[in-house]
Amino acid sequence: MNKEQFEKKIRAGEFRGADLSGSDLSEANLKGANLNGVDLSEANLSGADLQYASLRGVDLSDANLRSAYFFGADLKGANLFGADLFKTNFRGVDLSGVDLSGVDLSGAFLT
Repeated sequence: MNKEQFEKKIRAGEFRGADLSGSDLSEANLKGANLNGVDLSEANLSGADLQYASLRGVDLSDANLRSAYFFGADLKGANLFGADLFKTNFRGVDLSGVDLSGVDLSGAFLT
């Protein structure tokens, strides 16, 4: 399966609750994807487009989220412990209830 087919399956919600820890999803188009409950710990999502994605309860601990775009995404109950958030765009995202322990938010966009 090529990257485009993989992205399409993710956007369709075929991986809800799956273990995708350590996956390379850099620059992936995951706009509007349903990733509820997915384990993305230690995944590379640098530069990924996650606009309007549903990421409820997602484990993003120790993930590379550099320059990822989360505008309008739903991150309720997500775990971002230790994630790399340099230049990550969280504009329009409600981060209340998100585990941000051990996270350096300098360089992230939080309006």
